[in-house]
Amino acid sequence: MTDRHWAGLVDASRAKSPYFMLLARDPEILEARTKTDKDIFYNPVAGLPRAERELAATAVSRENGCIFCASVHARFASTYSKRRREVQRLLDKGVKADLDERWRAIVAAAAALARTPASFGTGEVEELRRNGLDDLAIVDVVYSAAFFSWANRLMLSLGEPIPAGKG
Repeated sequence: MTDRHWAGLVDASRAKSPYFMLLARDPEILEARTKTDKDIFYNPVAGLPRAERELAATAVSRENGCIFCASVHARFASTYSKRRREVQRLLDKGVKADLDERWRAIVAAAAALARTPASFGTGEVEELRRNGLDDLAIVDVVYSAAFFSWANRLMLSLGEPIPAGKG
């Protein structure tokens, strides 16, 4: 890899991942992708808390069947929320899992966006608002869901992940 490829990775540890190494073939796009990811999930200024951004990414990944992304973001959602059992319930039962009202609204909105953007509408926005989300928080749900809908499709196009010890 050239210096430009390494710069595109943003984080050199990503060179261990076949996913990121494939994306590194076009370092400008990878760098833009990574900066977008970091801004969506690491921006602490306003909007959703990190745990709920990760919850939305987990819901999208679970809905799309991307077990790798679902597991990564479930771990972050569990860590930041300290609600491991509820996050595990989402993984086990899917997007219809029994969660509290706020989390159910976030999961439902993220899952609607994962299925098709046209299935997300005023009903989801109203439910998010009823559960205390302001405009910036709603935009964070949309950004998290949209980004991971794209990322899941890209990841899944590389083939099904194989659980450790099965390959």
